[in-house]
Amino acid sequence: MRRNVEHESARAHGRHPACPAFGACGACQTLDVPYEQQLIAKQRAIGDLFPDAARADAIRPILGMEDPAHYRNKVVAPYVAAPARRGVQASRGAEVRERDRRCARGAARRREQVPCKGQKGGGSRRGTVLTGMYAKGTHEVIPTEGCVLENVEAKAATLAVRDLMEKWSIPPYDEDAHTGFIRHVVARAGRTGEVLVTIVTNGDAFPSSKSFCRELVRRVPSVVTVVQSVNERQTNVILGERERTLYGPGFILDELCGLRFRISSGSFYQVNAVQAEVLYEAAIALAGAGPEDVVVDAYCGTGTIGLVAAKRGAGRVIGVEAVESAVADARQNARHNGVEAAEFVCADATGFMQDMARDDRLAVRSGKLVLMMDPPRAGASPEFLDAACALRPDRIVYISCDPRTQARDVARLVEGGYRVAVVQPVDMFPHTDHIENIILLEQMFYGFHEDDG
Repeated sequence: MRRNVEHESARAHGRHPACPAFGACGACQTLDVPYEQQLIAKQRAIGDLFPDAARADAIRPILGMEDPAHYRNKVVAPYVAAPARRGVQASRGAEVRERDRRCARGAARRREQVPCKGQKGGGSRRGTVLTGMYAKGTHEVIPTEGCVLENVEAKAATLAVRDLMEKWSIPPYDEDAHTGFIRHVVARAGRTGEVLVTIVTNGDAFPSSKSFCRELVRRVPSVVTVVQSVNERQTNVILGERERTLYGPGFILDELCGLRFRISSGSFYQVNAVQAEVLYEAAIALAGAGPEDVVVDAYCGTGTIGLVAAKRGAGRVIGVEAVESAVADARQNARHNGVEAAEFVCADATGFMQDMARDDRLAVRSGKLVLMMDPPRAGASPEFLDAACALRPDRIVYISCDPRTQARDVARLVEGGYRVAVVQPVDMFPHTDHIENIILLEQMFYGFHEDDG
């Protein structure tokens, strides 16, 4: 996306009236570009990616947001010691780890009443802990008190955790020394107004966790549940492999396309629920599945789009997902919404498609077979695409968070006997360079399309 010299100058010096951190953090790239111009540039980018595969009239106008602010319902906040404290924390090494273990054994004590050795109880130590965004391509934290992109309540929860860390002298994690306690907070907000806070810690024991949670909820009443995720590995992966619920049910509920979905700490869920609804409604309309049709929802995650398709009248939906916990959430979501026409299989999508194509188990006697696919950013494997062509669904609805890999995959599907009927871009991430895109492919018959006569 091209920008004029004035925009580039603003970026270079981090100046923007809506965000003092713009130009320093890596969260948004185009905040300095008027939103209408962002949409025009994204529309042009999609047209440039599909010059041969689609007719010009197949590319529909991009679906933008009415209010492109505070749309990110998931806020990931790292915590680090302020520079003056960082060297002190790093130098403690094994001594600090031993002290933390001793503190853990005193978990029954309230920290504000009986502080662990080496910690100050009671009074606030403002400015000793930083939280915010990473600078682009680094692990340097740019402190922020607000963000144009992030949900206000979720951001407030991350700041409240910071303040409580300072009040009770809870040390932030130091990735070089592998010391400290709180590494990250992942706050997820539903349109229901509920907020889930996941606190990622460098160890199991969380002294006075009940007091901590009570104070957090008092400060941010929208927080309805708090989960501790334990991550003791030296890794860039945020969430740990073990977790426990500290407060509330351990999940929140959100509403999307008239259904309610359970969101837990590890659930995949679109970070822009407003535009996710726009995306799913557009994709399901393009699929056009009716009561006699079968929909295969590949890479289905927690089953959101497949469940909406079933609720909109698809006769049968089969969701396929390799992550077992996501499949469990999908089945729970189906039960919670009373959707009986959807089933979910824990399997590799490529292997599932190959088996179905080989055994012809999805032969549809009346109606259509529709494939809906939403693969990871890297796109689908050649084996998956070949199996899709062998299965011969009447329609393929391909949703992608990276139109470049989508263009590569679509070219292979066109070679396999499909034509691009519709290209529908959706702006899921305003003020960034990212574009979500939906493509409808229809089966060709003997070199011509059925609508051609």
